[in-house]
Amino acid sequence: MRLGGTVALAEAGRFFTRTGAVHESLFRVSKHFGLLKIPYAIAGGMAMVAHGFTQTATSLQVLVTPEHESLAVAGLEQIGCIPINTGGKQLRDVQTGVRIEFLVSGQFSGDGRPKPVSFPDPAAVGTEIDGIRYLNLPTLIELKLASGMTNPGRLKDLADVQELIRVLQLTAVFNENLNPFVRQKYSELWSGVRQDKSDGPSS
Repeated sequence: MRLGGTVALAEAGRFFTRTGAVHESLFRVSKHFGLLKIPYAIAGGMAMVAHGFTQTATSLQVLVTPEHESLAVAGLEQIGCIPINTGGKQLRDVQTGVRIEFLVSGQFSGDGRPKPVSFPDPAAVGTEIDGIRYLNLPTLIELKLASGMTNPGRLKDLADVQELIRVLQLTAVFNENLNPFVRQKYSELWSGVRQDKSDGPSS
């Protein structure tokens, strides 16, 4: 969904009042998965928003298990979503134009190669916020760190973590909640935020 100019501003306004296209798709997906009893957790930008970071998002990332992936895809097709790739892991909500991407437990973020951090079972890491299941904060940060550390094309994930540290005022010891594979990178980003605060605004 590509927006520009006044259209983008209008959609941003609807986003922050939870009436925009992405929220409409979010509510429909979560309601339908609830009816089908599919374990899920919303990831990505919308999870950041749910945890208190002010930004807009234009797509949905949904974590499901391998056992429920086919049912999840078929379920969304029933409510008007169509596949946009041959693997079936990305769909588009015809009603809103929003892209929906599936993340699957046991697979790996970033470069997709085996590493100590993988997509977990959504039932184990989901937290309910306003009636919708999202990745809990440690898992969200852990996955973003692993992604940015292993894929040069995903450096934005590291920037996202740094912004979460800044906005949510996360502490240095928050890394104790994280897999050892990503702890050093968290500490580096946390130190960068602290240094930025110490330096103050640039002239």
